[in-house]
Amino acid sequence: MVEQYIVVVAVVIASLLGFVFLYYSSLVRFWGLSKLKRRASMEFQKENRINKNGSGEDVGTTDIIIVGAGVAGAALAYSLGKDGRQVRVIERDLNPPDRIAGESLMPGGYLKLIELGLEDCVDEIDAQRNQGYILYKDGKNAPISYPLEKFHSHVVGKNFHNNRFVQKLRKKAASLHNVSLEQGTVTSLLEENGTIKGVHYKDKSSQMLTAYASLTVVCDGCFSNLRRSLCNPKVDVPSYFVGFILTNCKLSDQNHGAIILADPSPIVFYPISSTEIRCMVDVPSQNLPSLSNGEMSHYLKTLVAPKVFPETYDSFISAIEKKDNIKIMPNRIMADAPHRSPGALLIGDSLNMRHAITGGGMTVALSDVVLLRDLLRPLHDLSDASVVCKYLQSFYTLRKPMSSTINILASVLHKVFSSSSDPTIEDIQHACIGYLRLGGVFSSGLSAMIAGLCPRPLSLAFHLFALAIYGVGRLLLPFPSPKRLWNGAKLFW
Repeated sequence: MVEQYIVVVAVVIASLLGFVFLYYSSLVRFWGLSKLKRRASMEFQKENRINKNGSGEDVGTTDIIIVGAGVAGAALAYSLGKDGRQVRVIERDLNPPDRIAGESLMPGGYLKLIELGLEDCVDEIDAQRNQGYILYKDGKNAPISYPLEKFHSHVVGKNFHNNRFVQKLRKKAASLHNVSLEQGTVTSLLEENGTIKGVHYKDKSSQMLTAYASLTVVCDGCFSNLRRSLCNPKVDVPSYFVGFILTNCKLSDQNHGAIILADPSPIVFYPISSTEIRCMVDVPSQNLPSLSNGEMSHYLKTLVAPKVFPETYDSFISAIEKKDNIKIMPNRIMADAPHRSPGALLIGDSLNMRHAITGGGMTVALSDVVLLRDLLRPLHDLSDASVVCKYLQSFYTLRKPMSSTINILASVLHKVFSSSSDPTIEDIQHACIGYLRLGGVFSSGLSAMIAGLCPRPLSLAFHLFALAIYGVGRLLLPFPSPKRLWNGAKLFW
């Protein structure tokens, strides 16, 4: 009863603050975007009068070049191809990708897949239903169940092998006659007088080629060699995910993944097929053991294995000992800080990344695709790169609600879930468990944002504020001693 009273007080305060910020930001966004759209509309009415028949288009020129055929690139190629665009997709390697990222599609991302007409790409790949996660800490647990009551039964999160999903997306894109999908390595952007006109690339036989397009969209992932010329290249790597596949075991709830808040690292489990469970162990960058000399196996066996569930222990050890089963992935954090580049645009992981602990990457990428498709639909002529660039600046504004909500939440949860010598982090972890166990709007509100169903930064601010108040209240009970006041102040800070 006391805990609920504390949260109610936090709710009232946060709601009042949220209303003020929401009202102000809504006015700014409404007037700013309305002005932008009026200007773009006027400009394109003028530009669309150009006679394309006399433009002398070069051989190999297309409407749009897409660099990269991962989730974002293949989905974008299909959606633009369906809208009648001539699209050339250049992908470094068209073989099935071998990676441990991109295995969890949140419900919000699945809804974007439906908008794009690509929902059948999760069929026949042994994808598993994902209805949320269960958080475990010191014998206590709290569910993070996605609030899906208002949706049809098929709308859930999906877990799968990334390569199966990507290959299905590529097949759908290549099925369109106006989409060209080819293997090649883009070496540089083709720039003339400050405008990107296309790309230079090597084909499978290492022959240098040049392709021209009115718009080049770069979405070749976090290791993009083109990112540096299009945006601020700063990258942070706070930790690594050490991933491997477990067989011959089951989670207590097959429709929910599991996150164990353990020392020294949080451990994540989720099924990726009917017979396989992916395990991801978060390891801080400064403490990453070597994989080649056996240090990583020793680390997992001695420090991590004792913290896993008893029913998965044997499979955990077997997975570590299996040759070439362990893979390491950097958790890269990259802010979306693009330069103004007429003729080119960044989307997906090439533009922006967050810690992978919430699995929100594909949801953000597919949201980018839907947004870009919708922005390009009314533009029949892309030949004036300067005007198109001005118009597409709104892309970076309109993507903020989804990307910033998922990015901030991923960063906060990683910090909260990671082990630390600071006892304040331990207090926050217990507060998080308690907050989620309150149920109702408190649990469903946070899980809706993790799921990509509530892309509202103000809602995130509200829940983080309420969580902080709840955590401080727990520390002050049953009476506020000086030590508890000090601990409460540190937690809130």
